Amino acid sequence: PHPARTPTDPPFATRVTGIRCCAALRSCFPILTWLPGYNLTWLKMDLIAGLTVGLTAVPQALAYAEVAGLPVQYGLYSAFMGGFIYCIFGTSKDITLGPTAIMSLLCSAYIGGDPVFAVVLTLLCGIIQAGMALLRLGFLLDFISHPVIKGFTCAAAVTIGFGQVKNILGLKEIPQQFYLQVYYTFHKIPEARVGDVILGLCCLFFLVMLTLMKNSLGSSEHEASLLVRSARRLVWSLATMRNALVVIAATGVAYSAEVTGHHFFSLTGKTAEGLPPFKVPPLSETVANGTVITFSVFSQDLGGGLAVIPLMGVLESIAIAKAFSSKNNYRIDANQELFAIGLTNILGSFVSAYPVTGSFGRTAVNSQTGVCSPAGGIVTGVIVLLSLAFLMPLFFYIPKASLAAVIICAVSPMMDFRVPVQLWRVKRLDLLPFLVTFVVSFWEVQYGIVGGVVVSGFMLLHIVARPKVKVSDHGVLLLELDSGLNFPVTEHLSRLVYKHALQVSPRRCLVLDCAHVSSIDFTVVHELTELLKQFELRGVSMIFAGLKVEFNINRHVLLSADLPGFRHTDRVDEALQLLTSIINNSNSQ
Repeated sequence: PHPARTPTDPPFATRVTGIRCCAALRSCFPILTWLPGYNLTWLKMDLIAGLTVGLTAVPQALAYAEVAGLPVQYGLYSAFMGGFIYCIFGTSKDITLGPTAIMSLLCSAYIGGDPVFAVVLTLLCGIIQAGMALLRLGFLLDFISHPVIKGFTCAAAVTIGFGQVKNILGLKEIPQQFYLQVYYTFHKIPEARVGDVILGLCCLFFLVMLTLMKNSLGSSEHEASLLVRSARRLVWSLATMRNALVVIAATGVAYSAEVTGHHFFSLTGKTAEGLPPFKVPPLSETVANGTVITFSVFSQDLGGGLAVIPLMGVLESIAIAKAFSSKNNYRIDANQELFAIGLTNILGSFVSAYPVTGSFGRTAVNSQTGVCSPAGGIVTGVIVLLSLAFLMPLFFYIPKASLAAVIICAVSPMMDFRVPVQLWRVKRLDLLPFLVTFVVSFWEVQYGIVGGVVVSGFMLLHIVARPKVKVSDHGVLLLELDSGLNFPVTEHLSRLVYKHALQVSPRRCLVLDCAHVSSIDFTVVHELTELLKQFELRGVSMIFAGLKVEFNINRHVLLSADLPGFRHTDRVDEALQLLTSIINNSNSQ
């Protein structure tokens, strides 16, 4: 028996309301779901993972700022806010937010190397992303197909990777446009600086070797010896921090050369020291000649970037979060992820960041190092802040060739040449949006994405407008539909009916198999009404089979009152028997 209620027990409705409020709070602030169970073991693992990711994030942030066409400190400005915001609002324990190669490339096409444009773009992207989350518009991402994403990432990898060849060679005054970049890079090869070439190739060699070592360790068999396991763990740790090690070593070499008076290398140069000021993003800018650029001009100049960059940022981040949640057996809330990214960008604009998203490489490091909660991002953020506070004077001596090597090795896995083969085997027509996106992206990245989405959209519309219809003869004509009946299909369906039933001699009775029809709209109802009239006028019959009750034509329009010939059966065989008996009765008369 249930215990008797006491006067102090809260009413049932109050308890239910309390439970709902707690669930709503956990939904809005996912930190409340894991923080109560946080323990020292989790803290230890999060510290290790956050430190490891931080040592990876700092050199990558410096390098990606180069891709975006901004001073290197803006990469670090963009690398710390995500760790703090995502810890509170994110639903994936693995993902790390910050600058990435693809977002840097997209931003470079719109900001023109102007930090003020970058900050305004970050603010507007964050507002758009947060607005999409509040309005639950995340479904719009479903219209960017996998072939489009793969075509874009492959083209972006080639564009970004080749764009760093000029820094490996130490070349100056190379245009940003890809085709011009290729031409002038080869044209100016005789002007290459020997020091940059040697240092860049050495950095590439060591990065590739350390990557191969890490991959071989991950695939080798388990060793029983404690000494061997410890050695493998040490090598794995060094390989994981390879970017930081290579940049530190290259900086040491460049510093040694500079203090002895030898200028062998192209250096990053002077950077702003200290932490960025926390201030309201500038909504206008006064250029050197005194012209004031207003917020409306900013918005017009950013143009399509306000659609492409927020969508691609969210798409990249949610795809990474889903991949690692599946791997590590937990669920994410895509809408909450969208809100977390948007809020990160909004607050990031207050510290002069450019747009950020989830990083696949750093997320993989985070997961492999054993992170237990999003709190690892706080440690990564602290590492970046310490670098800004104390190490900025040393960044003067970082060779551009070493950062170029880091970028090339980071984007090379994105060039997946197996994708066209897989598309050919599965569905050859999917090669079309892939190739359109891939080729056009070399002209302008944003046009490549838009072109691929448009081609995919036309392919989808064609499938909707021209569904497969199987025509067979069972003494009476049978048309089997394999999808919904929506307004684009009306003309196609009418043409088939007239061709096979009404414009032949003698005219044929028809069974329309609607067992697989999941939707129907008013335009189709109207067209079917006209077809029923034509069948009645010609003295033949059309019967609907398997039409679901919720989509019954009789429910949309009261056809039975106007058209006594409207008939419907549950199964095709019943419809065929009914028509056969109608034909036999007609012949006997």
